[in-house]
Amino acid sequence: MHLAIWHGYLLADTGSNIYTQAIARAWGHLGHDVTLLCQEPRPERYDLGPTVRVVRPDIGRLLPVFVLDRYEGLEARHVADFGAREVAAYTRANARALRADLREREGALVLANHAVMGGPVARSGTRGPGTPYVLKVHGSELEYAIAGHEWLAPLARGGLDEAAAVVVGSDHIRQRTAALVGEGQWLERTHTVPPGVDVEAFAPGRGSLAELARLLVHRPDLGDRGPDAGAADRLTGLGRFVLYFGKLLRQKGVHTLLEAWRAVAERHPGVTLVVVGFGTDRAELEADAGERVVFTGAMDHAQLQRLVPLADAVVVPSVLPEAFGMVAAEAASCGVVPIVADHSGLAEVADGLGAGGRRFDGTAADLAARLDELLSLDADGRRRLGAIAREAVIRRWSWEGIAGRLLELVPEAAQGRARAGR
Repeated sequence: MHLAIWHGYLLADTGSNIYTQAIARAWGHLGHDVTLLCQEPRPERYDLGPTVRVVRPDIGRLLPVFVLDRYEGLEARHVADFGAREVAAYTRANARALRADLREREGALVLANHAVMGGPVARSGTRGPGTPYVLKVHGSELEYAIAGHEWLAPLARGGLDEAAAVVVGSDHIRQRTAALVGEGQWLERTHTVPPGVDVEAFAPGRGSLAELARLLVHRPDLGDRGPDAGAADRLTGLGRFVLYFGKLLRQKGVHTLLEAWRAVAERHPGVTLVVVGFGTDRAELEADAGERVVFTGAMDHAQLQRLVPLADAVVVPSVLPEAFGMVAAEAASCGVVPIVADHSGLAEVADGLGAGGRRFDGTAADLAARLDELLSLDADGRRRLGAIAREAVIRRWSWEGIAGRLLELVPEAAQGRARAGR
């Protein structure tokens, strides 16, 4: 079966990028011919398998984004700052590339990421070939784009209305999408299919500071998307530690974690807080860090897979809603208890982990109490909780299981296309 995935961005560092990479790889492993259309300049870095072909649509220089970052060879601009002509030009360029692939290979299904801009691209790109498309809604376009920019809602709504099926990662995202773009028949074609975790790569036995040090090679070409030049030295001799990995933005709640850490650090003198990631608020956060806090810069998945299993706890303190707690699920897969903010998709992950997860009410005081609880346990106690967490991840969120669930939508997508009047 030929399957196409449209994704407007890269293949690493953020949730939707990792999602795209993992689904493409899993579909390839399941024996399907896959075309992945994205803006990744170096797809050879990723072991996607022999049946996955990467195509980079020629979009010119302008790239619509939800959070401003640097992209090699492109000018990133917030999607809300795009004019109608720029939206049309971007949609046209991507739809042309998608349409060419579907006509050449007779695609059975298209998976498009993001209601903005995946919806408009898939809607236009599948019209000629007649291929059904599934639209995957992520939290980023909802919270960082449509919320506060109501004129983007009709742009998203058009893609939802014509999608043969809509996929959301959590019930929270289903509700949030309806609240921002309006309810409609698309809700009847909406399925909750959470993202997945590579349970072989994120595993308890894979932690190794020595192997991590070998992998932490500073690469100036990556800019702030790679580890700092001194990252390996900063982690030398690291003992017990609490870990954060993700974007360094206030919206991600890192400031709340630092405040909680200042209350906890004195009671646990043998424990360090390690902060992994990149983002525009790094300098401000680092200046406010306090004692025994190590910033490393960003790490890729291979590096994180050596670090995460060694942590006493992983904290996911996001202030804004999250579609799904990918970081929490990856930590749990490593046998490490995640502490998550009690809202949105994070709370749904905590529910799925049962005794293997912890949640806090969003305040630094409550986060400090949860940290205190876990850090006061002996190693055997933490391992027992971690084993519960890992078993839950294997049962619920392996990538091949998630990829298979998406493929189950293929016959339903054909019916959904008819219901959508395509």
